[in-house]
Amino acid sequence: ARSSSLFPWEDSWLFFPQHGPQTPVFSSTPSEETEEGQADSCLQAKRGICFFKLAEGSHCEANHVTPRPSYCPGEKEQQEAIEHIDEVQNEIDRLNEQASEEILKVEQKYNKLRQPFFQKRSELIAKIPNFWVTTFVNHPQVSALLGEEDEEALHYLTRVEVTEFEDIKSGYRIDFYFDENPYFENKILSKEFHLNESGDPSSKSTEIKWKSGKDLTKRSSQTQNKASRKRQHEEPESFFTWFTDHSDAGADELGEVIKDDIWPNPLQYYLVPDMDDEEGEGEEDDDDDEEEEGLEDIDEEGDEDEGEEDEDDDEGEEGEEDEGEDD
Repeated sequence: ARSSSLFPWEDSWLFFPQHGPQTPVFSSTPSEETEEGQADSCLQAKRGICFFKLAEGSHCEANHVTPRPSYCPGEKEQQEAIEHIDEVQNEIDRLNEQASEEILKVEQKYNKLRQPFFQKRSELIAKIPNFWVTTFVNHPQVSALLGEEDEEALHYLTRVEVTEFEDIKSGYRIDFYFDENPYFENKILSKEFHLNESGDPSSKSTEIKWKSGKDLTKRSSQTQNKASRKRQHEEPESFFTWFTDHSDAGADELGEVIKDDIWPNPLQYYLVPDMDDEEGEGEEDDDDDEEEEGLEDIDEEGDEDEGEEDEDDDEGEEGEEDEGEDD
């Protein structure tokens, strides 16, 4: 049998596995098993992550000293640590819930404080023609939903308001105010988003009273049916189909964009420079640069021609001088 000198440590500690409830075979006296069986027992002793204090007089079947059959102290410590972590995590979760309640109260308080300023801002915006249609056109996500006729209809949009319900978690409403227009009879179009006590989202909106032959949602559908595939890809559905779409109230991207991105500060999108103007200015600058380069090329060519004429004159004068010397 192999001796305990095979182990690299001299202290009475062995390295044992943590692979489930499997327990090594223990014996108080050396075994007379084969060399192969002894090797298997040694492999069990070498595999693992916990150390055991050896008990005097205990031997493994390979005649190596082994611990008594008892639980690993490291496992017990780990289990206690996990239980303490769970207790601490419960306290963290309790504080997070408390924080959410406090944040909700603060948000409700400041929503009320912001209302007079929203009102004043709306009054000032009313003095700027086409403020809201410009804001929507300049917004990258909203503009992707606008067709040409949508833009024409939105030129009659004079005011937008977002109202969060007193219990913020229960939802919000977006109101669109329109002047008299050739498309529909409504003065106000609204869409509301609700979250009931069970957490199920829903939405409802104003029914649009379209004037005869002016229903943009139907016209958009007819245009797409007649258009080519390429045109279908380029032309979006009408912006106004949003008022009739209640399929996924919990993930209404347009509503979220208006409430969380545009409404807090619409001025930032109204003031976005017109890309067409920028491109036009860029083209003018390029034309000016090309003209300047052309003039520089002409000047350089002129200088080269003058240099050649001067060389010809010099050669002529030298020829005359040579003829005079020959005479």
